[in-house]
Amino acid sequence: MRKLIYGMNLTLDGFIAAPGDDIGWSEPSDELFQFWSDQLQATALTLYGRKLWQTMSSYWPTGDQQPDATPAEIEFARRWRDMSKVVFSSTIDKVGWNARLVTGDAVAEIARLKAEDGGPMDIGGATLAGAAMRAGLIDEYVLATAPVLVGGGTPFFAALDNWVNLNLVETRTLPGGVILNRYETRR
Repeated sequence: MRKLIYGMNLTLDGFIAAPGDDIGWSEPSDELFQFWSDQLQATALTLYGRKLWQTMSSYWPTGDQQPDATPAEIEFARRWRDMSKVVFSSTIDKVGWNARLVTGDAVAEIARLKAEDGGPMDIGGATLAGAAMRAGLIDEYVLATAPVLVGGGTPFFAALDNWVNLNLVETRTLPGGVILNRYETRR
């Protein structure tokens, strides 16, 4: 059975994007960027909701070709482009860059993928991750919390029907006052 990990940068008040999908508050340090790149390298499959897919696929396929790309960004872009991805959406009709599109029941497909043998899977996108949270499918949460309050926007956590008890497995302080916490779901 595969492990499913949900992780993103978020504000201290719990948002992954400020109103208007503004992520200008999130400028990761080299250390945080490297953490996410290493996380990507250790991931066998990434699951995307439509909005995050559109954000990622609008930049990272050619991120290594940007004139100001750092060595870490070049490495991340190549890893992202080469890895297997699944995109869940009922409003787009095609995807590229080693991705396949799922238009049906996301929770059923995530449960099916999780039941397979293989390496860990990451899930990204608040709506998609929220559905997986409510279904009890997420095994680990990774929060890179920035010291900023935005007052609203897209929350990291979805409304839940039941409590989810967690065990803290790692805490790190990163440059810029970012706190990285990893939690495993207590089963």
